[in-house]
Amino acid sequence: MIVIPPEQLPPETLQALIEEFVTRDGTDYGEQEVDLATKVTQLREQLRRKQVLIVYDLGAEQANLMTRETYQQQVEQLQAQAPD
Repeated sequence: MIVIPPEQLPPETLQALIEEFVTRDGTDYGEQEVDLATKVTQLREQLRRKQVLIVYDLGAEQANLMTRETYQQQVEQLQAQAPD
């Protein structure tokens, strides 16, 4: 897994990735419905603050967004599984 800084993606690719993420099934914003533009703005801010990362999985050949904490947990799991 490698982290891709958002500024390295073309703007239209970044926008598509963000929109795909916020419109996935299972992304729940609680009881109050939040419009797409607000979700995109919130996620862009989280990316800017590096609370959310763009992670490319070399094995699956796909990019995903995940929290910094989730990324760190996955890296730790991969390191624990690696042979000495």
